[in-house]
Amino acid sequence: MSDMKDKVALITGASSGIGRATAELFAEKGARVVVAARRQDELDSLVAAIESGGGTATAIQTDVAVAKDAERMVEHAIKAFGRLDYAVNNAGIEGRFAGITELSEADWDQVLNINLKGTFLGMQHQSRAMLAAGNGGAIVNVGSVNSFLGFATGAAYCTSKHGLIGLTTSVSAELASQGIRVNLVCPGIVDTPMHQRLRQEIGDAVYDQGVLPSVHLKRAGQPEEIARAIVFLCSDEASYITGTTLTPDGGLTLTV
Repeated sequence: MSDMKDKVALITGASSGIGRATAELFAEKGARVVVAARRQDELDSLVAAIESGGGTATAIQTDVAVAKDAERMVEHAIKAFGRLDYAVNNAGIEGRFAGITELSEADWDQVLNINLKGTFLGMQHQSRAMLAAGNGGAIVNVGSVNSFLGFATGAAYCTSKHGLIGLTTSVSAELASQGIRVNLVCPGIVDTPMHQRLRQEIGDAVYDQGVLPSVHLKRAGQPEEIARAIVFLCSDEASYITGTTLTPDGGLTLTV
């Protein structure tokens, strides 16, 4: 993969799981990293881990659903490192799973605000910074196999992830002429805190005997595997890839 020395990467939802693994991989590739999330303690731990490995990182506590926070996050990146080359909009929640007759307006708003509106706000300020610099850039949004597949009780979550396809392809069409590429990564079952919560909810037996067998590779993915897909899409090796969806799911969507 191409050298990312002195490039600057911003990752939301970086306190754990895919976001944390992505930040660590960018740092390994030589990029200076800005990590954003709501949990300051986890961000501080991540920055310390990156710096102990010889990398460069800074953290900013951020609620991606708040416009001022999204703006401040990008401003922090520019102030700290003078530029923004890569942005990964990874922050997301599963929210409450409930039938359509039981799902409250507050439940709906919470999921859509973070997963979809939060990505919109991030892209808005990230693209403004990239356009102002005139050096191009790459933005990767993180969806899910539920960007294509719905499931019972998942109306809010699946709608938020479906929406990322339209958002990604539209903004890709808009920014391509300015040298900014925009893509979407849609992971399947990945061993993250979110999926660990799902496993606890449905039980080990259902997870092991019902969920995992539907994956061609018969296992959950690891955050590092998804991080490699994300970082690849930001790299020069992906210079002719924009407006597309990459689905590292172990073959899950081929069997559903």
